[in-house]
Amino acid sequence: MEARDIILRPVITEASTAAMDAKRYTFDVDLRATKTQVKNAVEEIFDVKVVKVNIMNVKGKQKRQGRFVGYTKRRRKAIVTLSADSNEIKLFSDDNE
Repeated sequence: MEARDIILRPVITEASTAAMDAKRYTFDVDLRATKTQVKNAVEEIFDVKVVKVNIMNVKGKQKRQGRFVGYTKRRRKAIVTLSADSNEIKLFSDDNE
């Protein structure tokens, strides 16, 4: 797999945005990706130094549409910690400035 196939999208929530101050970034990753693959992909795409990778599987939530019951898509979430001397990852563009 290539690096862009492993890292699917950044997770932008209130908690993940607050963790960015401590150089911890959250990404949705491929369901088959390992910690080593995620580390190498983040280092290749963003040109940073990764210290630690935590990965968790998130179950799909049960949803109803009338009498029909289904589940949302399951996903795999990776929290990546960067080294102290590493650059920040720019998730938001500064085009307006």
